[in-house]
Amino acid sequence: MIFGNIRNLSEYSFLDSQIQECFAYAKEHDLISFEKGSHEIDGDRLFVNIVEYTTTTPEDRFWEAHREYLDIHVMLDGPEQIDVNFIENMKEEEFQPEKDFLPLQGGANGHVVLDAGDFLVCYPHDAHRTAVKVDEPKLTKKAIFKVKIQ
Repeated sequence: MIFGNIRNLSEYSFLDSQIQECFAYAKEHDLISFEKGSHEIDGDRLFVNIVEYTTTTPEDRFWEAHREYLDIHVMLDGPEQIDVNFIENMKEEEFQPEKDFLPLQGGANGHVVLDAGDFLVCYPHDAHRTAVKVDEPKLTKKAIFKVKIQ
């Protein structure tokens, strides 16, 4: 996992070029004006999902991880808490390859709070539970870049 803010991208020059491509796209496009849904950037190699939802309690959310894609969460309007752990610490359920979705059971060993401009990069070993409220439920909007693992 890598947590940061797009204002400080010069500190992350070591990141893979495909991740850098996502940040460049985010800076060059007004993502907050994008409609909810999936937006193709480069076929199935790279696309962005725009999501909008009201945050809630951890008990009302689910744990997930992915095997074929990196997730790069970029908060457009928040806040949102994302609980984190490693899949090695979780109980894995049946992987759903058509959705690249690995459901998990377990608890958090940490969390991050994303506000506008913050990002979280989740690799295949990173379990995450999104849409957790900070203080009280709030409507949020986020871009989730999906980068196919080569």
